[in-house]
Amino acid sequence: QVQLVESGGGLVQAGGSLRLSCAASGAAASTYTVAWFRQAPGKDRDFVGFLSYIGGATLYADIVEGRFTISRDNAKNTVYLQMNSLKPEDTAVYYCATGLTRMTYVTAYDYWGQGTQVTVST
Repeated sequence: QVQLVESGGGLVQAGGSLRLSCAASGAAASTYTVAWFRQAPGKDRDFVGFLSYIGGATLYADIVEGRFTISRDNAKNTVYLQMNSLKPEDTAVYYCATGLTRMTYVTAYDYWGQGTQVTVST
């Protein structure tokens, strides 16, 4: 079973930056697509972006494209979400997830981390 652990969340002022990490372990974890989702209070869990380990393809939600970047370090078996120009609307619990397909909806992913809180102050 793939295990995912997110870290790097915290409190940041609007306009600031954070880098989240998703450390993966388990059989063939590096062959899975890793996606980031976020969930704000009272809202559904929304797609942020994904990175495919095979081929390195990335896709971002329109609302974060140009501000957020997903990257990976295969040696560390870790995927990163670099978040720049943060806005209060980015406040949410951020989750990473893995799956065999490159999709943008939550049910496409098999394994999830427990999330890390990102709070952007006004």
